[in-house]
Amino acid sequence: MFYHKHPYPPFIPENANKLIVGTLPPPRFTQRRLKERDVDFCYGSQDGLLWPILDRIFELNLIYDNSVEAIRQRKDFLQQRGIGICDVVESSYREKIDASDLGMKNVELRNMLQILRNHPKIDMLLFTGGNSKNGPEYFFRRHLKNSEEENIKLKVIDNEPPRIHQFVLDGRLIKTVSLTAPSGSANRAIGSMQLYKELKSKDSNFNTVDFRVLQYKDFF
Repeated sequence: MFYHKHPYPPFIPENANKLIVGTLPPPRFTQRRLKERDVDFCYGSQDGLLWPILDRIFELNLIYDNSVEAIRQRKDFLQQRGIGICDVVESSYREKIDASDLGMKNVELRNMLQILRNHPKIDMLLFTGGNSKNGPEYFFRRHLKNSEEENIKLKVIDNEPPRIHQFVLDGRLIKTVSLTAPSGSANRAIGSMQLYKELKSKDSNFNTVDFRVLQYKDFF
């Protein structure tokens, strides 16, 4: 079994009011076997779409390589925008060494409630995926269920993608948004969405990345 430990601690600026929440980066980041265009930071996989999407929304002109400068660009952006990153999974075990969320076993979760208490300005969690098994919303719900504070529940605000919920922590209202995952595996789900079909019918060049850019804009 491969021990897949998260290679990065949470990155949460003091001014953060939003928190990006995913699961784990691909195993090669734990193994320190980065590809040429990987960035040695959260969501740094050359195959991932989060940074290319944010690059398009904010015109960041990001570098995509193993350089220190590429990391600095991303940290500067997060600090300027008041956005943190804290994936919900601390570690897991895998029989097969791949990036599949479903392949995670014996998952250890981070104490997200304590992290939120340590950062009282955060009022929105941006899940990079939904409530399907081993997705970030799924694990966050499990964390709430297993916590000693059984009164904390997610209340539905909008059940259409991207699903929006809210909960109250120590009298503080926090929203959650389950964004369409910034990975290729979500493309099929996007293709079946009615909104995507409508937008595609109006512009044949419209694609799944364009769809994510429109969705993410509303929350970033």
